[in-house]
Amino acid sequence: MVASPASWCFAEGDPITAELTAVRRLGGGSAYEAYLAFDEVTYAPVVVKVVRPDQVADEHALRGLVREVQALATVNHPVVVRGLRHDLTSGRPHVVLEHIDGPRLSTLVRRYGPLQEQQYLPLAIELASALHYLRRLGWAHLDVKPSNVIMGAPARLIDLSVARPLADAARTRLIGTDAYMSPEQADPDRYGGPGPASDVWGVCATVFEAVAGYRAFDGPGFPQLDEEPFELPERTPAEVVKILYAGLERRPADRPLPHEVAEALEPVLDRQPAVRLGGFETR
Repeated sequence: MVASPASWCFAEGDPITAELTAVRRLGGGSAYEAYLAFDEVTYAPVVVKVVRPDQVADEHALRGLVREVQALATVNHPVVVRGLRHDLTSGRPHVVLEHIDGPRLSTLVRRYGPLQEQQYLPLAIELASALHYLRRLGWAHLDVKPSNVIMGAPARLIDLSVARPLADAARTRLIGTDAYMSPEQADPDRYGGPGPASDVWGVCATVFEAVAGYRAFDGPGFPQLDEEPFELPERTPAEVVKILYAGLERRPADRPLPHEVAEALEPVLDRQPAVRLGGFETR
């Protein structure tokens, strides 16, 4: 039996720090847990990512938090979550992030199935813009997946915990989430080191799931290493089919660049009927 990871067990009203009051737990991983909190500094809701109590002295966990703080300090894009401040030396090492109001893409697909074209086309273009920016900066996110996308206007890419400069990214292996790892993340000896093309794979796998309601690859291990992706629904526009399958090519060099993903999808979005919201037309 696997023991549950240690938790701070903050309940509503408990102080995380003198300035941060817990509202509710949002989730967590092996080394960290995340809470929605009220922040006396910004006087607004925030997300607090705090090292678990049994990991406070663990160098690997602290190194990961330092890396995320560095990524947040470097990246400044409207489609990427912002870091507000951090404390790496207290008894509760943590980073304070902006709170983004909206559901995760993974939750929407699980509850309601595939998205409509008016939803997934802007999503894909917005994520591609973030990846274009990261590539220009010389960084890779390495964990683009539906649960790391908050739906809104614009959508927001969250969780920079494994993001790295490209030179560091190229030396990693098995960093990310199995079902959304590019072939080079899963098997760099065979496909080369991870980089910006790995994020293109991640965004195309993510948008594939938004379009279809199911993953591009499924099954034990890493089926993306040897199997072809599932077919998209017949209703999917041909341009969307073409660019998503191009982004899921096994060889990184065969995939489009992030801006090419956006350029392929923008004409499809332009064909969508306008929707009236509060007296204004939008798409």
